[in-house]
Parts: sequence; structure tokens; C-alpha cells
Amino acid sequence: MFDPALLQTFLLIAEGNSFSEASRKLGLRQPTVSDHVRKLESIVGHRLFVRDTHTVALTIEGESMIEFARNILEANERATRYFAGSKLRGRLRFGASEDLVSSWLPDVLHDFMEDHPQVDIELTIGLSTALIAKFDAGELDVVLCKRWPGDDRGEFVWRDRMVWAGNDAEPAFASTQLPLIMYPPPSISRVMALGALEQASVPWRIACTSGSLTGLVAAARAGLGVMAHSRRLMPKGLIECRETRQLPKLGDVEFVMLRPKRGARAPVSELSATIVERAAHF
Repeated sequence: MFDPALLQTFLLIAEGNSFSEASRKLGLRQPTVSDHVRKLESIVGHRLFVRDTHTVALTIEGESMIEFARNILEANERATRYFAGSKLRGRLRFGASEDLVSSWLPDVLHDFMEDHPQVDIELTIGLSTALIAKFDAGELDVVLCKRWPGDDRGEFVWRDRMVWAGNDAEPAFASTQLPLIMYPPPSISRVMALGALEQASVPWRIACTSGSLTGLVAAARAGLGVMAHSRRLMPKGLIECRETRQLPKLGDVEFVMLRPKRGARAPVSELSATIVERAAHF
């Protein structure tokens, strides 16, 4: 069992890289703060900090402990609010990638608002790259989006296979070049699709570009070409193209959640928990 007081002390030190600063914020003597760290290190069986007279640095185990500590403290806070019967209030700025709008996102929002009807949501839909930029600029509180292949930023939510989608399993095209329907750059699905085609030496042309999923789906349903899309989030009216010109595999894409690393407000914690819970049953 982890004592919340020990975890709070640990996070404050990790955030400020200072035992003295944690001591000041907690109103504790510095020996008490050091004792909290020793107790926590004894529980986990690993050193969490490397320190000397001038510097404090996290060990690898300490870096890992940040996420566990934050989740435990948030769960404790959520349980306290739940049994106290307190209602959340406030405004929550939530960003979600286009892929989620017509499939997964409505269920998440429904579950969250059913439990927290007094929270106002400011919803931003867009391409993952744009949402990440808004989050970094402090314009969004929580973001659910795809991450670039090879990137390790964000909290992993689920992994899905990217596939070719069209209005028929084996659509027929007049041109020798594969007609593509794509988001404008920078787009993760665009980069994955063009990279796979180039590597497989498949001739292609961009038949339609749209900044919205609605536009892409309309073009695909009209038979203008094929598009790269998450298999589990396949838009209504489209199906996976399996045999057309022996299209190359696109690989997997990871959906991740971005939120403040420390000191998240209660609405952020609650929405994050709803996303994780929904993803576990997706």
C-alpha cells in the first residue's frame, strides 16, 4: 500500500528537483521530507533519486514512479469526491482527433457528462499534429490523438491497425495510378500511406484532399479513391480494401492521451479516467 503523503512528497520533489522546495510547500521539516522519500524507496525496493549537495535527479525507477504516483493520488481524490457526493464544476478544454468523432468519442462524452453534468466542455476537433501544438501552447487541457510512429510522448491508450478504406472491397479505378484521398500535411495517416506506397513502388496520385474527415469519407463513398484509416474506427459507409492492386500494409498506429503531468484539475482527472475505462472495453 502506498501512503498518499509519501507520494505527494515524491511528486513535489520530482517537479521542482528540490527537497527544500518540497519542504516549504508541504510545511514540513526537511528531515521529514527525506524520511518520506526513504520510506517510499523502501516500499518500492529501488532508489528514486540520485542526489548530492547541489543536485537532485530522478533515477529510471523514479521516472517510472511519477505516473504511478499521479494515478494513485488522482484515484484517491476521485474516490473521496464520489463518496462525499461533491459535484464537479468548471470548464474543460478537450481536443480529439478527427478519427474519433463518429465512432468512439460520443460514448466517452456521454459517460463523462452523465457523471459530471455541471462541467462545461469546450471541444476542439482537428488533426493530431495541430492538437498537440495547441496542448503545448496551453490552449487544451486534455488531448486524445494519434502519435507519430517512433514517438513515445503521451499516455498510451490503444493500438490499432491502419488499413486502406473505400466504398468497395475491390474498387475499380480507370487510371494506372492509385487515386488517394488524404488529409493535407502534416498528417500521420498521409505520411504512413505515402511511405508505404513509395516503399512498395506502387504508382499513386492524390485525387482528393480535405481537412475534415467528413470530406474524406464523402469522397471515398463517391468512389474517388481510397484512404488510409484506423481499422477499428472505420467510418460508416466505408469498408476495408483487402485485395486492390495488392496494396502494401500500412502498419499500426497508437492513440495516446496528453494531459498535464502534475497538478491536473479534477475535471481533467475525471475525463482521463473515463477515456482509460472506455478504452479498456473498446
